[in-house]
Amino acid sequence: MTDFERLRATLPTGLWIDGAQTDPIDGGTFPVYDPATGTLIADVADAGGKDAMRALDSAAAVQEEWAATAPRQRSIILRSAWEKVIERTDDLALLMTMEMGKALPESRGEVNYGAEFLRWFSEEAVRIQGRYTTSPSGSGRIMVTKVPVGPTLAVTPWNFPLAMGTRKIGPALAAGCTIIVKPAEDTPLTMLLLAEIFAEAGLPAGVLSVLPASNAAAVTEPLLADPRLRKVTFTGSTRVGKILIEQSAQQVLRTSMELGGNAPFVVFDDADIDAAVEGAMAAKMRNGGEACTAANRLIVANSVREEFTTKLTDRIAALTVGPGSDDGTNVGPLVNEKQRRNVASLVDDAVAAGARVRTGGKSVDGPGYFFQPTVLDEVPANARIVREEIFGPVAAITGFDTEAEGVAAANDTEYGLAAYIYTQNVDRAFRVADKLESGMVGVNRGVISDVAAPFGGVKQSGLGSEGGTEGIEEYLETKYVGFA
Repeated sequence: MTDFERLRATLPTGLWIDGAQTDPIDGGTFPVYDPATGTLIADVADAGGKDAMRALDSAAAVQEEWAATAPRQRSIILRSAWEKVIERTDDLALLMTMEMGKALPESRGEVNYGAEFLRWFSEEAVRIQGRYTTSPSGSGRIMVTKVPVGPTLAVTPWNFPLAMGTRKIGPALAAGCTIIVKPAEDTPLTMLLLAEIFAEAGLPAGVLSVLPASNAAAVTEPLLADPRLRKVTFTGSTRVGKILIEQSAQQVLRTSMELGGNAPFVVFDDADIDAAVEGAMAAKMRNGGEACTAANRLIVANSVREEFTTKLTDRIAALTVGPGSDDGTNVGPLVNEKQRRNVASLVDDAVAAGARVRTGGKSVDGPGYFFQPTVLDEVPANARIVREEIFGPVAAITGFDTEAEGVAAANDTEYGLAAYIYTQNVDRAFRVADKLESGMVGVNRGVISDVAAPFGGVKQSGLGSEGGTEGIEEYLETKYVGFA
């Protein structure tokens, strides 16, 4: 029996409601496939609207009790969950690799990263602040407290199946909110296993529910229409985020939206080129490019562009493509055939518009949804790949001459999640970072995600922040009490 066969034999595949697996009311299931082979991994329970109401009934029933639970007790449960996730690193990493394709070393990295949100927010649970002051007029006293928002709906994506869940579940539980998670259809098993781990850590029944579903709207629409739900948090495309924002307006819900990205990676003429190439490999090729923070547009000073492009091409051409579970694999498959077709379409459009292929550029034959790691140079401004999120292992390089041109090119997008700059000039680093229209900026570093830092964007990349001391505020309401 292989490691995955052993794991699969014990995986939860039902809905997770009231602290245990349960069957959907209509008994339906949907398949989950291995993107490296196209073979079936498991049939998973398919939630519908009635199941969503069951989960909300459960969340609403225990909301008051969970909110009243001592912060220290909430902290202990989160800490225990962190420990158990770390103990199950190999299982969770293998499961993520089988569900969405990333190489095992990256999956192990995600387990550590995702688990850290549980540890971080276990510490934040006991540090929720308020204040007490005298009114400036002297006529009374002001007390400000923080209270849980209430039952929350979290909709999570497939590209980081564990970490995008813990980044929402951690602060919600720390703040005293119950939460219902609708995981992505491609990767529901990781979230179901996490729910089981939380139960083992002592989380009371009803506080966390997980509703896998092949039809997301069948679950989300009745929840968003119910006045008992008080918040929705979503990570995914801007298109879907706009729909959820519109639907949430009917109940005036609190919203947190981490949406699409089109991150610029700007290399100035004074940059350390070798360091910039190293950073570009991390910013572009992490998770096979399937990340909202991935460097989407590599904007390089023309005086160093050929040196940068040649060195980056050599690095990307040397990457090994294969199933994520194989030793030595650097780049696994894309999550599904639809995603591979989209990447191929963007590359073909860019080439037709005049871009030059330096390496790669094609889908890989055979089972699974593989695409060659690719470098495109001389990408014209009218190519779709400059405007649209790639979500694949494709580096698109353009040039600029002056600092002002580089900043303008970086900001020439409707998105504003992450941006990266490489320069050895400290004044330039501060000056450009201030000018970039982005919620996060990496200076001489290609990976900027950090549990202790706020994660969020501006413009059409979203609303609110996750992580850091700011993250728990998204799940808290401010209450003012005036005393005579």
